[in-house]
Amino acid sequence: MQASDRFNINSQLEHLQAKYVGTGHADLNRFEWALNIQRDSYASYIGHYPVLAYFAIAENESIGRERHNFMQKMLLPCGLPPEREED
Repeated sequence: MQASDRFNINSQLEHLQAKYVGTGHADLNRFEWALNIQRDSYASYIGHYPVLAYFAIAENESIGRERHNFMQKMLLPCGLPPEREED
């Protein structure tokens, strides 16, 4: 692998991370990463009607109620953020 290849790969990765928030970056901690994954999952469940209908049938709720529950879960999907250490 040449130096120009590494530069090209790194620049592509930086572009991808700037364009899509969920791809992460070097300063992303574990909680923020899990938060992105959970929110992406809930957004996908809401956006795909057959999946939403499946969840509604499985939980014996209406589709509108399931959509509302998923949107509420998107607010704090992983609970409160952990305390940050002061340096």
